[in-house]
Amino acid sequence: MKLSFHGAARTVTGSKHLLQINPGKKILLDCGMFQGMGIDTIRLNSEWGFEPKELNHVIISHAHIDHIGLLPKLVKDGYKGRIYCTPATASLARLLLIDSAHIQEADIRYLNKRRKKEGKPLVEPLYTEDDAATVFSMFETIPYNDPYIIEPGIQLTFTDCGHILGSAAINLRIKEQGIITHLTFSGDVGRYRDMILKSPQEFPQAEYIILESTYGDRLHDLQTVATEKLLDHIVDTCLKDKGKLIIPAFSLGRTQEILYMLNRLELENRLPPITYYVDSPLSVNITEAIKRYPGCFNASVQHVLKRDDDVFDFKGLKYIEDVDDSIKLNDSNEPCVIISASGMAEAGRVKHHIANNIADGRNKILFTGYCEPQSLGGRLKKLPEEVRIFGKSFPVRARIAEITSLSAHGDYDDLSQWLACQDPQQVKKLFLVHGEYDVQERFRERLVRKGFSDVEIPDMHAVYGI
Repeated sequence: MKLSFHGAARTVTGSKHLLQINPGKKILLDCGMFQGMGIDTIRLNSEWGFEPKELNHVIISHAHIDHIGLLPKLVKDGYKGRIYCTPATASLARLLLIDSAHIQEADIRYLNKRRKKEGKPLVEPLYTEDDAATVFSMFETIPYNDPYIIEPGIQLTFTDCGHILGSAAINLRIKEQGIITHLTFSGDVGRYRDMILKSPQEFPQAEYIILESTYGDRLHDLQTVATEKLLDHIVDTCLKDKGKLIIPAFSLGRTQEILYMLNRLELENRLPPITYYVDSPLSVNITEAIKRYPGCFNASVQHVLKRDDDVFDFKGLKYIEDVDDSIKLNDSNEPCVIISASGMAEAGRVKHHIANNIADGRNKILFTGYCEPQSLGGRLKKLPEEVRIFGKSFPVRARIAEITSLSAHGDYDDLSQWLACQDPQQVKKLFLVHGEYDVQERFRERLVRKGFSDVEIPDMHAVYGI
């Protein structure tokens, strides 16, 4: 049996891990897109490191684009099997993949206008909306904790890992030549005191574990602190300085957390009386989709639902879908909060809002999660005097701030707690993925001290016999 790593290897995007059970049986765990990798992004998303036509099965941990974003290209390049995921992941993936294709097509149209003027050959998107639509009929949904026989000798069980709605750890029981092997891929592990979702579940004892490590060297602040910090930023920026508070936020997960916090402030009669814009058609659709899965909410949210039938709505909230209405926000001097995708500010409408507002010292850009160092968000977090956006230089006069306690990724305590159900002596090898290399090295030292004797940090396209 072989395991190879073709994404999220010493970086945090592009999750793709290939399990080869025998020469004729290959299973791909996740099929994510690389994001925010600068000039290398296009190349990384164009190279598989394996042959899609040779895959037998694809299993998806959750619906974030860095875990599902290349599914349409995989099918376009020849994959014809099933795609296994939880029901909620399938619902969200439909929305996110269409949006991803739409963004790519729009970006390529803009790029090709410039290339045509420069006499350069035109380029094509990785995939189109039509390509994305071909994926949906291939989804095979499996509920949590329901063992499912993919084929004789291969059993799949999803366990809730609390990262986003529908997110799951992938637990495989494989019988090969009379030997049974248990392998678990964490996907992304959430937090044990998440403000909306249930805590991660225990999972079956495994001999091999593939574990994310995004925050393997960090301890998050309590999430209750985040609400107070958000309120402080609103008061400081919108009420005191009469500016705009621009919050880059991923449409799935982070946007709903922010809306939930603002809703709680309203229930407590502490929400400042200004307008709160969610400028993202995708965020609108995802929020509505999430409302259809109240059973995934934790006990605290269930309690709030007894007195508030919509925990993501409040006075002053306005959703913007039309692009013209989005543009009008840039011409307005109204003090307000703008929540817009994407979270790394690398694409989407938020990039335009930042470009149009970053030179005004009354405004503030508030980041609420991880940003790839080369992304616009990552560059702004370094507090530069100027920044290039859409090929133009802008002076950075708006204040740059960050709330670190909102991450949907568990910190090293959460990751350690997730592993606590395992006997380290029975784990033959643990692989760290989805993290920056220096973070992973520090996390590996912690894991070794906890008794996990063989911890690997795979490089891109590395292959291991297991």
